[in-house]
Order: sequence, then C-alpha cells, then structure tokens
Amino acid sequence: MLSRGEAKREGRKAFKNHYFLYVAVCLIAAFMGAEFSSSLQIVRTYSSRQEESLSSQFLSMGSMSIVYEDLIQEWEEKNQVSRPQKEEKEEEHPVLGRRRGVLAKVVNGITSGSFLVTIVSAVRNISGSENLALLVSILFSTGFSFLLWFFLTNMYTAVSRRIFLEGRVYEQVPIQRFVYFLRVKRWAKVSWVMFVTSAFQFLWSLTVIGGFIKHYSYYLVPYIEAENPSLSARQAITLSRRMMKGHKWECFVFELSFIGWSLLGSLTFGLTEILYSNPYKVSAFSEYYARYRETAIGGGIPGAEYLNDRYLFEKAGEETRRRVYEEVFAAMGRPDPEQAEELRGVRGFMAKWFGVVLWNSPQERAYEEAESRRIKAEVYKAAARGEAYPGRLHPVPEKERRVRMETLQYIRRYSICSLVLMFFSFSFIGWLWEVALHLISDGRFVNRGVLHGPWLPIYGAGGVMILILLNRLRKKPVLEFLAAITLCGVVEYFTAYYLEMTHNGMKWWDYSGYFLNLHGRICAEGLLVFGLGGVAIVYVLAPVLDNWFRRIPRKILIPFCILLAAVFAADAAYSFTNPNAGEGISSGQAEARIEEPSRPETGGTGRQAGA
Repeated sequence: MLSRGEAKREGRKAFKNHYFLYVAVCLIAAFMGAEFSSSLQIVRTYSSRQEESLSSQFLSMGSMSIVYEDLIQEWEEKNQVSRPQKEEKEEEHPVLGRRRGVLAKVVNGITSGSFLVTIVSAVRNISGSENLALLVSILFSTGFSFLLWFFLTNMYTAVSRRIFLEGRVYEQVPIQRFVYFLRVKRWAKVSWVMFVTSAFQFLWSLTVIGGFIKHYSYYLVPYIEAENPSLSARQAITLSRRMMKGHKWECFVFELSFIGWSLLGSLTFGLTEILYSNPYKVSAFSEYYARYRETAIGGGIPGAEYLNDRYLFEKAGEETRRRVYEEVFAAMGRPDPEQAEELRGVRGFMAKWFGVVLWNSPQERAYEEAESRRIKAEVYKAAARGEAYPGRLHPVPEKERRVRMETLQYIRRYSICSLVLMFFSFSFIGWLWEVALHLISDGRFVNRGVLHGPWLPIYGAGGVMILILLNRLRKKPVLEFLAAITLCGVVEYFTAYYLEMTHNGMKWWDYSGYFLNLHGRICAEGLLVFGLGGVAIVYVLAPVLDNWFRRIPRKILIPFCILLAAVFAADAAYSFTNPNAGEGISSGQAEARIEEPSRPETGGTGRQAGA
C-alpha cells in the first residue's frame, strides 16, 4: 500500500502538471456547493460587526443544526418574537456561516445537507399562502432548485474525480471532460447513484457514530463512478464498502494529515485552500484510490471486476494506440487540409474578430465543420501520442456514445438573429433565477430589475458581450475566464453608476460589506460567478442554443426578433421615467440610505436585481 508521503508526493506532481485546471475544478465545486464551500470565506461578506466564533461556524455546518435553527425560528414566530430581535438572531447564527450574496443563496439552498433549508422554507411559504398562483410558483421554483442540485451539484464530485484521475496519468485533460458522463450517456445514472449515496449518508448521520463510519465506507463511490459510470447505486456503494473494509481508519488519518493546511486556510480566509490545498488534497487522494483499486483487484474482492477502465491508470502501448487510431497516425504525416474560404471586407472583419455574421450561410457552415474537424483532430492526435486519455479504449462501446458530444462545437460564428435571441434568453433566465430565489425564500413574487418585463438585460448584455468581444480567446479557456471577469466587472460597475446617476441615487444592487467590493457596485464574489458563468456560456450554453435557433425558419425568426426588440424598446422607454422599484427590488433614495443603511436582498449572480 502506498504510504501517505508517497501519495502526497505523487499528487503534487500531477497537481503541478495541471495546476490551473485542478484549481478551476475545485473552485467550481466550491461555488456549486458540492465540496470545499468553506474555502470561499475570502469572497463572502466581510464586516467586523458580523464576525463570529469558530465554534459557532462549526456548529452551524451540520444539517441537524439547520433543522434545529428552523425549529427555533418556528418557536420564535409562535411566541411572537419581534422582527428586529429575529433579524438580529439570524445575523448572529447564519446558516452554514453564510449571510449574503448569491453564494449564500445557492450554497445554503442546494448542498446535500442544507437543501433542507430550501425545502422547509418552501413548505412554510406554501402552507401560509392563500394565492393559488403563488403556491404553484413556489412549488415550481422548489422543484427547479431540486433538479439543479440533483443533476449538477449532487454529481459534480464524480465529474471532478474523473478529471483528477486522468490528470495523474496523462499530460493533457481536454475541457470536454467536464461533460464526460454526457458523452457516454451516463449523466442521469451517475446523478442517481450520488443521490442515493447522499441519502444513505444523511440517514446514517442521524445515528451517534454511523455517519462518521459510513462517510469512509462510501468514500470511494465518486471515484468508482468516475471509472465505471455504468454501475448501479447498489453496486458502487457495495464495492466502496468492500474496498474500504480495514482501511477506514487509515483514510481518516490521511485526511487528518491535512489539518495544517486547513488551519492555514482559516488564517488566510480560504485563499490558500482555493489556490493550493484543495486540489492538492484531491490529487493525493486520487493516488490513494489508484492503490486501493490495485489492492481490490489483486485481492479478488467481489465486484473488483467492475474496475475495468485499464487505460485510466496506465498508458496504452504504442502498438495498441496505432491499432485504434490508425487513421490518425496516417494523417500525422500529411499536410494540413485546406481551410474553408474566409469572408472578406467588413463581413470578414466582423467574422474574424467578433465572430458575428449576418446569416449562417453555407460558407459559414463549411468554416465551422473545418474548425470542428481541426479540434477533433487535435484531441485524437493527443490520444494517439499517449498524451491524453484514449477515448476509443473506454470500456463503454463506441456505438453507445453521443456522437455530438465527442467535442464541443464552441468555435463558431453567431448570426445577428441568434445573438438577439440569446440576449433575451440570458435575460429571461437571469430574471427567472432571481424571481425563483425570492419565491422559495420569501414566499412572494418580486419582479426583479429596473424594467417591467420578464428580463434582466445585464445578464443578456453580459452574455452576448462575452461571445462577441472575447471571441478570439475561445481557444484559451483560462484567458477566457479572466477576460470574462474583467468585462463583466466593467459592465456591472458602469451599469450601477448609470442607474444611480439617472434615478436620483436609487440602487438596484449594493455590495457594501462584501469582501473586495468597489463602491458597493461590484465585488469579488459576483465577478467570480460571472467569470464561471461566462465560461459556461461560451463552451456549452451558447452552442446548444445556437443549434436550436438555426432550426427556426428565417421567415419566422426575423419577425420574431423584431417583435421582441420592439417590446423591449417600449419597456425600456417607459421604465426610464417610471422604473420598476419597491420592496425587494430597489434600495431606495440616497437620503434614506444615509439615515438607515440599506440591507438589500441578493439575487441570482451576486447582484441585487438586474438593470
């Protein structure tokens, strides 16, 4: 068995080779609430009057304490505790130590333990609602939150383990690995396995010591599913229990050996955890899993035959690679195929620098197909050279895969109509997200934003600007992420400044008290969310939406875009003199804020309400 020192040493090597990717994987997990969420102290609300003891943070982390706090809240309501006293208590005992911001909403709402908060809040609001429409809206919003948790947060740990396992052997891990389970048509299956594991873990946590023991019994389930996503929940959990038999204490001691990094993370408000210790820990445990796997296979543990992804743990020989990538090796000695003919003049300039075309012509389709072949060829060449995982040697037969998910078609140009529809799609999604959060938490409908229609233009404008202005950076995801943060920060800051100047100082969002905020108009938390959202738009959401929009006949598409633009322009013109304002929407006049500091409610992406 590999010693702790050797596991850490090997883990550091893999971490060094994939530093930015590993940090990004763990950072996304923290933002989603899948794991490492406590590391985000550096970007959460920071104020001397809101500090709390380490003991209260620790006590507030368990799901049972969440239920306890909710029971206390019910008792206060029954005994008519005054609202100021109640607000003060909530301020002193925040759920999971999170008070404000989108992360407080998302992490508190959809992590496996604290999802109870969302459910309890929704049930309370439903039982007290006499409005049928509001009742249906709350149910819909709660269901949407559960589905979001089930298909994203719940199973993201397995996604991250797949990336880490590939990174320990191979020099390259393509960005397509984030949708690995989609490519092999196992996303829903893995989500169910992780859900059952979480449910069992929660039930065992209700006992005195069962939760601690089962935590380590089920410890390898994400790794097992990352290797073989075809296993059922019963098979994966049983195999993990068998592999961990006799090793639970060893795993506990290994976790305990990282206590120094945890203490350093507390002293640096989570910064060292984000930039180093979180990915380092997962990388080291990936090495440990590889050795547990060898022991299980060598010892003939029942079920070990399911651990059959051989080339996830060792590189295939050159002869094997030449056999399965025969045409790739043959193409390596040939000159690159001719590129599709490029557009010229103004059209060529717009297409090259901004990725915008008037219409998706046959010439544009030829360009996209050429780029798709080029990207796919690069992935195949890396696998053929042994630098990346050979997908053709995966245990899941090639014919069962989703061919369209083999590579993400993110190198493309968007037509004007497609961009118009994306603007309204992103705006509506942002509005729906923020309204849903208020329905669940407050039990009331709040039409978010300065406009009156169902759209928050700052989401739409930010998404479209990322696609257009950052077009040349799509081949470099890290630069795309950093540029998205910068661009969205500029847009949000000057949008807030413009609204305040044109509406007598009224604010639609206020980040005062947040760590690294600038005049209360932008903050580190919101910008990080925008950066992650921008990457998701560029590499996943925008290509999917564009494929749908291209199926709409031109005679329907153009009039529909014109109609949407006309309605939006009318709303903007009316809202300029009669802005949407009120409780839960705006923060009031500047004079009111001076007399009594505003306590705005947060919305979907770290913002108060969309401009």
